[in-house]
Amino acid sequence: MSTPEPRSVRAVLFDLDGTLLDTLEDLAASMNHVLDARGWPQHEAAAYRHFVGEGVDELARRAAPPDCDEATLGALVKDMRAHYKDHWAVRSRPYPGVPELLEELGRRGLKLAVLSNKMEEFTRGMVSRFLNLWRFAAVIGASPRFPLKPDPRSALAIATALRVSPGEFLYLGDTSIDMRTAVAAGMEPIGALWGFRDADELRASGARHLLSAPLELLPLLGPEPGEEPPAAPESTTGGRLN
Repeated sequence: MSTPEPRSVRAVLFDLDGTLLDTLEDLAASMNHVLDARGWPQHEAAAYRHFVGEGVDELARRAAPPDCDEATLGALVKDMRAHYKDHWAVRSRPYPGVPELLEELGRRGLKLAVLSNKMEEFTRGMVSRFLNLWRFAAVIGASPRFPLKPDPRSALAIATALRVSPGEFLYLGDTSIDMRTAVAAGMEPIGALWGFRDADELRASGARHLLSAPLELLPLLGPEPGEEPPAAPESTTGGRLN
């Protein structure tokens, strides 16, 4: 795929966990806490790379023993939320390069938004805590308002609220859920290799570019006036809403 034409990109939609913020250890610690309280086996933090991404209900289902019934899973979810509410900022931090990327995107006047399958309370809290130096025109987490990703309705609602067509968005995320959401919404799917999943998963689910570091997103924006076009990362194919 070629680099987007200059000024064709007007907005960037970000996933949160595994894209802007490294949250894995706090997620793992809270789920392991509630597993341990029931005498169930815990998991290494690395295992949670494949447990997270589709909401807390699916996280609990993947972490619990396979014979766990639905009522017990519901209690597990409730307890995990209660523990995580007080422990989501213990080790979570922005990934290296994320502050610099957001600063440059803001300087260029692009509209920024966050879309996560994390509960909206936690999504908004983390953006406010860790990313409060930058303006996000929309921040959406899991709530009754929209189905979870990869359903594209929440992404399209963001595009409508920002008055930016989906084709003028870059969508940066780290899982197949994000790439599928981007494709379904008509946005440009960009895979973040510093996150929770690998290149093969991202390619298979539609990533058009894979980035090794956050600042590699900048060449995909096209040049600023008076600049020579920068080299783009290698292609894998060769209102207000708050």
